[in-house]
Amino acid sequence: MGRLILVRHSESRGNRERIFAPSPHDLPLTELGYDQARAVARRIAELFRPSWVVSSAYLRASETARVIAEALALPLQIELNLHEREVGAHRGLSYDSLAAAADYDKVRPWAWRPKGGESYEDVQQRVAPIMDRIAAAHPDEDVVLVSHGGVMVCLWAHAAGQWAGAHVPANCGIVLIEHGPGGYGPPRTVDAAISNDDAGG
Repeated sequence: MGRLILVRHSESRGNRERIFAPSPHDLPLTELGYDQARAVARRIAELFRPSWVVSSAYLRASETARVIAEALALPLQIELNLHEREVGAHRGLSYDSLAAAADYDKVRPWAWRPKGGESYEDVQQRVAPIMDRIAAAHPDEDVVLVSHGGVMVCLWAHAAGQWAGAHVPANCGIVLIEHGPGGYGPPRTVDAAISNDDAGG
């Protein structure tokens, strides 16, 4: 039995200000963010025995992953397609601007695509194969995956087989997904409070 330890990156400047950055690739972490990364590294060491850390290339995720990997003396692998949802016309706007859009689909929000951006279904098609590949390559190991709020919603839904109940954890929140020959077990949160209204990256 293998375990995927999904970690949302720690607090970025965009999280603190609750805006989608005009340039989402290079959002820096705040000082609190670095403290959160060190704290989640300690918690991972208490609960798991990971052999690898995998991260989105976006700065806020890769810096979180670097802190974790250095603290645990683990190799770090960057996955370019593990990056956050592209919000298109909502870059630079408040997180709340998505749900306030005139054409927002409140019934099937995962299928709604902002102008110039991606739906969660689009993101899932991009990131689910990465999780499947990592699970297959590490069938009996713990692997840490550091990504983003939107990515974690999509990976949760992929493992669970449904969008209902998929959660966005708070910064440095952990979602655990066990896997084996029968596929993925039900995702579950570890320690952290759930933050469904804060999927800003």
